[in-house]
Amino acid sequence: MHAATIVCIKWGTLFGPEYVNRLYSGVRRNMTRPIRFICMTENSDGFHPDIEVLDLPVEPFLGPMNDALAVANRQGAMRKVSLFKPGLIPDLQGPVLGFDLDVVITGNLDDIYEMAPGKIAMRHDWTEKRKGRPTGHGSVFRFDPALHPFLYNDLAANPYAEVEKARGSEQRYTSHKAMDNDCFEYIPPEWVVSFKYNTNPFPMNYVRPSKLPADARVVCFHGRPKMSDALTGYTGQIIRYAKPSAWLQEHWITRAQADLGDSYA
Repeated sequence: MHAATIVCIKWGTLFGPEYVNRLYSGVRRNMTRPIRFICMTENSDGFHPDIEVLDLPVEPFLGPMNDALAVANRQGAMRKVSLFKPGLIPDLQGPVLGFDLDVVITGNLDDIYEMAPGKIAMRHDWTEKRKGRPTGHGSVFRFDPALHPFLYNDLAANPYAEVEKARGSEQRYTSHKAMDNDCFEYIPPEWVVSFKYNTNPFPMNYVRPSKLPADARVVCFHGRPKMSDALTGYTGQIIRYAKPSAWLQEHWITRAQADLGDSYA
């Protein structure tokens, strides 16, 4: 059995190294096969020593891509496409499972890693689904660089046009490219859930703390609140009010501390 390759990307200072370490711990605690965990970054200070590091590249198409992103008011939003470059990961075996840093792993990931072989898998974006539009959500993404080189190559060949077509959205670019190439599958919605929509919906968020769904494998903290906001309660937005979350403390911090030690969690 080959190891499952897991990737994430970290740039800038919005997320500290503990986000990468806790993601690493959550993944390795929730897969039955061994894992190879890789982070693409320009600063790996504070990472657990078992995390592999890839240098954050300056892509040759960065200029026109950023020009298009500026028009779409989405500066930096497509940086993740660097993870899709064929040959990027040395000695790669099998597909790659990727995560954004604003997620918490809460259940077994084997089904997501192994589902729909040969296809790109993402969860249906909550807002796009509500509006009846076909777009994947980028917080969790499964792909195979050997089978899906177009994810990188198409953008590299026509960066301004591709970003303009995707309206500056990496998740729209990724999922629509996969759909255009007839190799896309939605991750079942009960496996990848939203903190604000699925665990803490308005107005019940004023009555009880957020509730973790029974079959949730990944909880996405897209928008606000983020995990650090929700731990002790969030009052930043009326509709997104959240009481302190015991399950979040358990899955994001307590179990990571037991796994990695306080120095890394």
